[in-house]
This record gives sequence, structure tokens and C-alpha cells, in this order.
Amino acid sequence: MKIHEYQAKEILRRYGVATPRGVPAFSVDEAVKAAESLGGKVWVVKAQIHAGGRGKGGGVKLARSIDEVRALAGGILGMQLVTHQTGPGGQKVRRLLIEEGADIARELYVGMVVDRGSQKVALMASSEGGMDIEEVAARTPEKIHKVFVDPELGLTDAEAEEAAHRIGVPEASQAEAVQLFKNLYRCYMETDASLAEINPLILEGNGHLKALDAKFNFDSNALFRHPEIVACRDLDEEDPAEVEASKYDLSYISLDGDIGCLVNGAGLAMATMDVIKLYGGSPANFLDVGGGASTEKVTEAFKIMLRNPGLAAILVNIFGGIMKCDVIAAGIVAAAREVKLGVPLVVRMKGTNEDLGKQILKESGLPIISANNMAEAAEKVVAAAKGAK
Repeated sequence: MKIHEYQAKEILRRYGVATPRGVPAFSVDEAVKAAESLGGKVWVVKAQIHAGGRGKGGGVKLARSIDEVRALAGGILGMQLVTHQTGPGGQKVRRLLIEEGADIARELYVGMVVDRGSQKVALMASSEGGMDIEEVAARTPEKIHKVFVDPELGLTDAEAEEAAHRIGVPEASQAEAVQLFKNLYRCYMETDASLAEINPLILEGNGHLKALDAKFNFDSNALFRHPEIVACRDLDEEDPAEVEASKYDLSYISLDGDIGCLVNGAGLAMATMDVIKLYGGSPANFLDVGGGASTEKVTEAFKIMLRNPGLAAILVNIFGGIMKCDVIAAGIVAAAREVKLGVPLVVRMKGTNEDLGKQILKESGLPIISANNMAEAAEKVVAAAKGAK
């Protein structure tokens, strides 16, 4: 789960990480009132979407008068902001953050993420913060200092001091940097974040450090522990199909292909997408119905997949362990009839009550294409998708 910048900064402040003063706004009038309440002579008008690269896309602007705040807010609100993370369609801006101007002496970077290789949290810090951090990581990775934190010890003073020194934090500001890094680590762990990023982390002219921008992702499996974070969820920023799928406890992710996939089990779902690619096709989605798929869940899964206007065929790949093949077959038949399926459907099922499941499919009278193994299923669904175009 992702949240907006202004929400991320609220969390950081609770953990003692300094940020510029700012006020969220949902209209031009609210933006003007926010600037007036902040006072000063310079404000930053920032689009709030769940994507990076907002500055390069025209979603972050500097205003030097209240009239300019009004004009910029009117121009950014409602715009379709395109960044390298939104895709060509962009994302509509529905929220703003109006923030006081900052005295930026240097831009740094600090972030935390799980490193699966070491099975530890990796603190990453760089002297090259700002909009081009991805290019820094790609072209000059030696400029990114990494600390792999022992979860039993947490981030130590020595590790934090080393990171601050490596990214060029001045001696007078290093104690503040150490405390900031440790506060960020505590925030990361206690909120069950999967990513916590401050970019840029600015060094002000007075030597103090502030989080000028912030990004958080959270482990969805741990959200039951954090109702205050769930309350930050913005459904307008999420794929409508994925939001609908979550209502039925379906794990669904939209992709760019034309072959829908309905599978039980995340590992089998990944393997199914791989074999479709191997045979020259392209998956339209990842969809795991889990181990207890009811007829209702299967029906809703079909409905969600069929929302994709580019869908050319569907592959159902079921391994009947806990889930019995006859139950899933009955669900497939009921779903296909209810949604009036208009694209080719290939079904491969193995496991418990396999023969009974195949019999149900055969006797349904529906034009279902059967397959005995994954290779055959992939070959058939790719051919069906090409034939449907």
C-alpha cells in the first residue's frame, strides 16, 4: 500500500524527523488559504499522486505570491500528470500539498528497504539526492552507501555515523543526521513499511536537516496492525480492477498483455505467466484466487478480467490440492454462463477430483478448450488469443 507525500511527512514527524511546514489542499481556495496560513513569501505547490518524478513532469512549482499560488494550484489540480512511474496515461491530480519554501544548501538521499539477499533492512544513503537519484544508482552506484542492519541490534550509532560521514554531512550536523537515521529506521520497523525514502533530505543553510520529500510503501499483510495507515488509503490512486478484486480477497495485478490468467497459488500464477511468455504470449494480469475459491470468487475474477478491453483469451490453471477440481470446474461453468464469456477459455486442471472436474467442463456444453499440462495449455491459449484478433 502506498500513501501520499503529505501523509508520509505526518508519519515522519511523529518519529522526530523534521519536515517543512505544509498543508494539504483539495481545491484552489484551500490552496490559497493554506499559503496564507503558512505565511512567508515563497511557497511550493506540489501535486500529490502515488508516483515519483512529479517535478520533472510539471507537478511541483514555486510560487512567490498568493496570486501565483492560486494560478499554479488551478493549473496543477485536475491535470493528467505524466511521469516515468505513471506510464503514458498519467495520473489525475486530485490533491495538493502547499509547503513553505526551504533554504536548500545541499540535497542528500536516504532510504530503507528490505534486502532479500542478506535478509536484513538496507539503509541506503547518498550525497547525490534529488530528481536524478535513479540515474545515480544506475551510472555511479558507488555513490550510494549501504548499511545492512542486524534486526537484533537495530541501526547502531556507529553505522549511522559512518553513513552520515560517507555522504558528506558536515561535522556540525552529524549528530542530527545520526538521530534522523535512527528515527527513520524505528519508523520503518514500527509501521511495517516495505519502503521508506526521503529524497531529497536537505541540509539547510543553518546546518539543520529536513525531509523535503518522502515516500512510503507498506506491507499489505501487516495493515491489520495499523488502522491509522489504512485510513490514508486513496482508492483514486489505485487500479479500479485491483480495488474491486481486494473486496473478494483476490490477489490481482493488471499487466499489459492480452491473455487473462486465473490460477490458485502465487507460485503457480508466476509460473503460468512465465510459460505464456515462453510460448509467445503476453499475460494480461496476475490473479491468484487462493486455496478456497468459491463460485462467487471465480465469477468475480472472470468479471474483473473481462473489464480489460484488450483481453483476447483466458487461461485457467488449477492444481487441486486443498482446492478440489470439481468445485473449481463448477465455478468456472457458472461464471462463464453468468458473464456470457465472449473470449476463448483454456482450462488445465490437475489434482484432487481431476476426472470429475473435467467431466463437469465437458458436459457443460460450453466451448472450453482443455489442456493436460502447462505447456499444452500455454500453446493453446496463445494460439486462441492470436486467432481471436
